[in-house]
Amino acid sequence: MLLGMLTPSSNTVLEPMCAAMLAGLPGMSVHFSRFRVTDISLDVAALDQFRMQPMIDAASLLADARVDAICWNGTSASWLGLDQDRALCRAISDATGIATTSSVLALAEIFRSTGVRRFGLVSPYLGSVQERIVRTFREEGFDCAAERHLEIRDNRAFADVTADTLKEMVRAVAGARPDAITILCTNLNGASLVEGLEAETGIPVYDSVATAIWGALRAAKANPDMIRGWGRLFREVS
Repeated sequence: MLLGMLTPSSNTVLEPMCAAMLAGLPGMSVHFSRFRVTDISLDVAALDQFRMQPMIDAASLLADARVDAICWNGTSASWLGLDQDRALCRAISDATGIATTSSVLALAEIFRSTGVRRFGLVSPYLGSVQERIVRTFREEGFDCAAERHLEIRDNRAFADVTADTLKEMVRAVAGARPDAITILCTNLNGASLVEGLEAETGIPVYDSVATAIWGALRAAKANPDMIRGWGRLFREVS
């Protein structure tokens, strides 16, 4: 089975992380197509990075590889609105004939299927972007119980956030006892920390690279529970 991922051009985390999640699974591989994303802010130029056509063009290259599903492995819909990804996924599916999802749409599906109403939010983003994210999820029926962010806008720099920093942020929002916590950014090294953080806090932690893999497997009509060692998501949300 071949999974296709749309990837921000300046991202250095999600490709090796996705490959690690699928390592050792017979017949499984993950493939990537990039389009330009370097700045995460609410500036007009930054928002314009997520125009639909460049993303469809990148997806069409994945279609040449005959992947079984395509996933937008990025979190822009969390501040642009989930309808942005719903429209994008429809457009890609129409253009390629391949089932398409996104990391953020998968996260919302996970929240709904597990009964999450209050969530903790950890991201590297600017405060203005974080406020939009909180509003977006509220409009979808999910209230942010606690949040932490880092005031970074350089997409490449997100990869340099340390494991210790991410752990401290997750512990801080866990104090509000949310139903779940999300590490929201596909250029953060969060997925490999999930097992330990869940054991420590007793709270499900949904990293956005992991939700992309979960969503892509579902779109490809495969069961995500084939993945082990990457958190409760793959053991408990089928």
